[in-house]
Amino acid sequence: MTPRPQRDPRSGGPAGTGGTGETDRPEGSIGAPTRRGGAGPRVGVVIATRDRADSLAATLRRLLSLPERPPVLVVDNGSTDHTRTMLAARFPGVHLHALPQNAGALARNDGVRLLGTPYVAFSDDDSWWAPGSLDRAADLLDAHPRLGLVSARTLVGPGELPDPLNEVLAASPLADSRLTDQPEATGEPPPGPRVLGFLGCAAVVRRSAFLEAGGYHPLLFFGAEETLLAYDLAARGWELRHCPQVTAHHQPAAHERPGRDALVRRNALLTAWLRRPLPLALARTRALARDAVRDTEARTALAGVLARLPAALRARAPLPGSVEHAARLLDGGALPGRPGVPEKAVPS
Repeated sequence: MTPRPQRDPRSGGPAGTGGTGETDRPEGSIGAPTRRGGAGPRVGVVIATRDRADSLAATLRRLLSLPERPPVLVVDNGSTDHTRTMLAARFPGVHLHALPQNAGALARNDGVRLLGTPYVAFSDDDSWWAPGSLDRAADLLDAHPRLGLVSARTLVGPGELPDPLNEVLAASPLADSRLTDQPEATGEPPPGPRVLGFLGCAAVVRRSAFLEAGGYHPLLFFGAEETLLAYDLAARGWELRHCPQVTAHHQPAAHERPGRDALVRRNALLTAWLRRPLPLALARTRALARDAVRDTEARTALAGVLARLPAALRARAPLPGSVEHAARLLDGGALPGRPGVPEKAVPS
């Protein structure tokens, strides 16, 4: 198996945030069987949130009404609104892990570490799962031991419109690509096309695979962080498949958060420095530098990359040849900052 990439030592461990939350539970304790030999739930849900109490409450009402009755863990990223008091008053059955500061996507790492279910579904505070979808994802993961991540179909807004990313993932060119040098598994392959990307709020992961891959990388914090995790899962021989029979709902805010474009562009370039060939990383750095002459967002992104470049070089671990080949197949026509997402399809 491919050597595991080294994590930035500031992360406090491959799956942790380095911060101390208010919840003091043993690792894997939430959702674990309550007695020896007892059967616990197969899927738990992790939600990372910050300062969006009302949206979170609406999401929790939907998740708690699911027939699967998953345990739900909210990781609060240092909210300053009434998130924590709202949870205590209105949702006493929801588990809370309260971080003292904003840990970005690393909050999800803490959530996976604390959950004891074999599979973990991610929701945002504005997304939830369709009834029966978590059971369908668990059935797929049960049936295919090398399946590490199920990428769901996403329906957006009150009108439940298909997210453009659905079509992109369904048309993945990786159907016949080997992403691992390990022997082919016996039995039927997992359903759905192979992918090397996913939407963070529409994915169900095998907990052991997520932790083996190190979870979300501490260098990226937030913004297009999914690509690097997809690379790291594939580099360890885990399958990632888009399975449209599993459905997530997403009701995002009408406007993107300020500065998000700069974060996405910064993290796409950092991902290249962390995992892709050096000539490609250099070429993309030159392209961002050219854009920075006239584009404020590009200047912000470039400054962020340069500040983090020494740490990226220390943590650099190029992809295995088979995964790099797949990444190159997806590079053609990709959106800046979103490898594998053609320009006509802008994810919501």
